Amino acid sequence: METGVAALLLVALLGTSSAVSFYGDSINFSPLQKNQDGTYKVTFYHRQNGRNDCQNQSSLICEGGVCTDLDQSNALRTDQDFSGLGRWCQTEERTTATFQANGTTLTLRDSGCCWASNVDGKTNWMSQAELDLGVRSDTYRINNCPVTTTVSLLRVPRNCFTQHRLLAHDPDGDAVRCRFASGASADFTLDETTCTLRSTGELQTGVHVFELTMEDFSTHNITLSYADGSSASREASNMNLPPLCRLKLNFLIEVLPPASSCVAADVLPMFLSRTPSHGEVLHASVGQTFQFHAQAQAQNAQIQNFQISGPHNMTQDFRTGSDGKAEVTVSWTPNEKDANRVIPVCFTAETATTQSEMRCAVVMVTRDTFLQGRASVQCLPNKMTVAVEKASMPDVSEEFLSLRDPSCTLTTNGTHIVGTMSFSTCGTKTEDKGDYIVFNNEIHSIERSSEVIIRRKMVKIDFYCQFPKTISISNFYTLHQADYIFTESNFGSFGYSFEIFQDGNFTSRVEPVAYPVQVKLLEMIYMGIQAVSVLPNVTLFVESCKGTPDNNPDNPIYYDLIKNGCVKDETVMIHPSNQTSFNFEIQAFKFNGDYDQVYITCSVILCEPGNPFSRCAQGCMSEPSRRRRRGLSMETAEHYITQGPLQLVGSAGPGAVKNKKINAAPKSDTLPEGGSPVAPETRSNGESWRFREVFASNVTTVVFASGFILSLVLLALVVRHFSRRRRAEDLHALIEDEFEK
Repeated sequence: METGVAALLLVALLGTSSAVSFYGDSINFSPLQKNQDGTYKVTFYHRQNGRNDCQNQSSLICEGGVCTDLDQSNALRTDQDFSGLGRWCQTEERTTATFQANGTTLTLRDSGCCWASNVDGKTNWMSQAELDLGVRSDTYRINNCPVTTTVSLLRVPRNCFTQHRLLAHDPDGDAVRCRFASGASADFTLDETTCTLRSTGELQTGVHVFELTMEDFSTHNITLSYADGSSASREASNMNLPPLCRLKLNFLIEVLPPASSCVAADVLPMFLSRTPSHGEVLHASVGQTFQFHAQAQAQNAQIQNFQISGPHNMTQDFRTGSDGKAEVTVSWTPNEKDANRVIPVCFTAETATTQSEMRCAVVMVTRDTFLQGRASVQCLPNKMTVAVEKASMPDVSEEFLSLRDPSCTLTTNGTHIVGTMSFSTCGTKTEDKGDYIVFNNEIHSIERSSEVIIRRKMVKIDFYCQFPKTISISNFYTLHQADYIFTESNFGSFGYSFEIFQDGNFTSRVEPVAYPVQVKLLEMIYMGIQAVSVLPNVTLFVESCKGTPDNNPDNPIYYDLIKNGCVKDETVMIHPSNQTSFNFEIQAFKFNGDYDQVYITCSVILCEPGNPFSRCAQGCMSEPSRRRRRGLSMETAEHYITQGPLQLVGSAGPGAVKNKKINAAPKSDTLPEGGSPVAPETRSNGESWRFREVFASNVTTVVFASGFILSLVLLALVVRHFSRRRRAEDLHALIEDEFEK
């Protein structure tokens, strides 16, 4: 921020207790309040993480005497490890001060020693918060800083680190950028937009220190007006300009030795559907008890407790259940000083040696209770309908209500306010809650920009449809037992069917009882892939297809049919189909060696249609290294589906008919079993592959021809032998006759 301007500087004076293990900290503001005399009251909350008994490491004072009416609470413990190991502890300190906004920036600082022993060799730490004091032209008040925090101690096995999502909620709806405040380890990257930490390779076991800076930028053009009469402009999402607020977030991650399994809900706890989603906004009212539930499961480990970072006096009721499940009910009653606060709450499920992902929610505290109303929700395969009883919300008109996307309208039938939307429209969000996929939206009050005052009650109605991941998909569309079913957070439950058809019409599939399917070399095989999804509008893309001699798609013996979206085999012919189908035909082949079966494995992707950045839109790519990152578009991961086996039973001959039907009769038990590979072979190019096809198809002819030639040679030798013997006998008889004469 601009230097040389008057600022409020708060500096931590460290006592002897500061030389303890520091695990990180965070600073959060309450909305600034303007007093009648033109001064401002600021309240901020400083959470510090450590271990054992939570020794307080800071004593904040106001330097220079510019603050008056300083009200500072003791550092109160908010969370602690009750296992007896003293692995973590967290405190929160509240400070309220009054200051004169003569400058343009409010600055808070804190520093000390020492970080817990870490692989980065860091010792001293520093906290910082800078708030621009200009009154925003869009909200008519000073900016609200982003809200963030972490639990005291993050832990992850070395072989299980995928990502850590950090909380970066902005009360004003601004864009938040996260970046490394100091030199980052080469083993980690940070997505600055989503505030997600990822690893770049194998991690070193031990404690890793992270110092991040969070900054917010308005998403539209605004003007900032200062107390001295000056002003400044901020262009929409221009991150080259000074941010409206800058916060420092310090935390550490302990990288543990490798775990026996990285599968969620095995030894690593997995959150279940009762748990708030990451980034979810919850609501509480002053003087009323607020509760939320978190539930997790680890079938081969015992969940001992939950680590929770939240406000002081937040209580926990921990319970264990069957199948490795555990649940905690978190309760808290806000007081008057908590009014209008936006409070971060983060939590993890803990076992003796592992930890779940960290999830964070935001609790918004108001003095008035939101009017909930009575609502019913109808969940259909690809949409949901909400109906709110008007009688439960007297004096509330639908014209002052909106869905999450205000472009979608609500209607009324006289007794109910009704809204209908698909799972991908009207601001509907898709959330993966562990054992459920949830599609949620909300009805809330709106305020018109022309209104100076309002006397309407505030309305907030959350509604959702949830589908268990173990759902029988046949409840929504017909799939048979050979199909593949997957679940992803942005797409819900979706599936693929991979069929072999009897002919090129792609209407009559080969029945399951006919497997393995008997085919002859050079005969045409007709195959089709069909995608089905709860979302109404998706596009199927086949990234690759290959043949293997068994059902192991990673077998080193394979032959590419389609690769990177490009056809690699000259006999592959793709037939026109709709955006969720892929029909193709291929000429039957066999692998060189003692193999008589072929399996076909394809990798498939679902994309949102019309997105030019999606993998579906990119099509054939000769240079796969130039592919854009998946995060730029909405698409699923690649999923592998396999069909087969195809049983080779001879040659169809050079005159094989392309549209000949595949023999789909059930097989007898006397058919030979497919041989297993004896040694990996190097794949040849297309020309040598064709040579092996021709050679394999004519090997019988060669054998018979060789036998026939050998028979002729033997016959000639026998004839010659007896001819010579007959001539010798005749000569001998002639000599005897002459001797007698």
